[in-house]
Amino acid sequence: MKELCYTLLSDGSSDKALMPILTWLLRKHQVECAIQSTWADLRRLPKPPKTLLPRIISSLELYPCDLLFVHRDAEKEPREKRVVEIQEAVEAVKKSVAVPPAVCVIPVRMQEAWLLFDEAALRKAADNPRGRQPLQLPDIAKLEQQPDPKEILHRLLCEASGLTGRRLKQFS
Repeated sequence: MKELCYTLLSDGSSDKALMPILTWLLRKHQVECAIQSTWADLRRLPKPPKTLLPRIISSLELYPCDLLFVHRDAEKEPREKRVVEIQEAVEAVKKSVAVPPAVCVIPVRMQEAWLLFDEAALRKAADNPRGRQPLQLPDIAKLEQQPDPKEILHRLLCEASGLTGRRLKQFS
């Protein structure tokens, strides 16, 4: 295999942030060929599918791949329930479409919690890699217990940016 193409089907556009992590994991597990990654953007379809089964079908039709990552947040459900949900949908899709190997991606807490431990990465993401503003990162042992990791991530990115006033208000 000279190239591995994977598609990430996720709950929302912010979940594209998982793609570098998935690519890194593939590399860590000895995938040595070129890796092409694609996020299944179904938002632009005239009638975007709402449920998992038609979303998988649309993803495979529009974004053919060798490996399909299916992301679902655990939210208030146990991880195991989401795994079963994805596996059942993939099995149902196999009755009508060729399906490559599928991998369940189920963060127990919002993925933003995973991004709160790397100060250098936060500064780079805030476009201020040489910033010196002190950042109050949460305790790594308690990351998955944070009630709103998205808010914490946004606050840390604002701090890391070093921006003030109007520029800070415009920071995205």
